Amino acid sequence: MNDTQTESLNKDSEETFEYVFKTHFKGLYAYACTLIRDSIMAEEIVQNIFYRLWEKNEQLSIRESVSGYLYRSVYHESLNYLKHLKVREAYHQYAMNQEQSGNNTQQNLELKELEERLSVALSELPEKCRTIFQMCRFEELKYKEIAERLDLPVKTVENQMGKALKLLRLKLVDFLPASFLLFFLMPS
Repeated sequence: MNDTQTESLNKDSEETFEYVFKTHFKGLYAYACTLIRDSIMAEEIVQNIFYRLWEKNEQLSIRESVSGYLYRSVYHESLNYLKHLKVREAYHQYAMNQEQSGNNTQQNLELKELEERLSVALSELPEKCRTIFQMCRFEELKYKEIAERLDLPVKTVENQMGKALKLLRLKLVDFLPASFLLFFLMPS
C-alpha cells in the first residue's frame, strides 16, 4: 500500500487497517511517550486514534499520507491530554487553597471564641487563683517559683492551681474537646 496517496480505510478492508496499525503503532506510541512522558496514557492515546480512525473512516477524508495524519492526530491528542492535566492540576491547587483558607477561617473563629471564653472564665476566678494560674500557664513558672514570688507556701499554690483548673474545666467544658481540656488544664 502506498502511504503517500489518499487512502480509504473501509471497514470492508480490515487487512488495510491492520497493515496501517502494525506499521505505525510502535512509532506513534514512541512519539506520544516523548510528548506526554506517560507510557500508559501514550498507549491509550494511540489506541484512541486508531479506534476513531476505524469508526469514522467513512467520514474522514485524509488528504495527505496516512502516516502524516496519524502523527498529527497523536500530536493534537497529546496536547489535549497535557492541557487537561494542567487544568486538573490548577483546579486541584485551587480546591486545596479554598479548603485551606476555609479551614484557617474556621480555626481562626474557633480560636477567637476560645480566647474570649477563656478570658471571661479567667476574669470570673478569684484574684489569687487567677494570678497563680496565669503565672503557671502563661509565664510558665513552676509552683516553687510562683510561691517565692508571691511569698506563699508551695502547698497554697498547688491548692489554688487545683481550684483554678477545676473552675475553668466547669466553665469551658461545653466548648473544648476533652483531649484539649486534659492537655490545657491539667496540673503541671
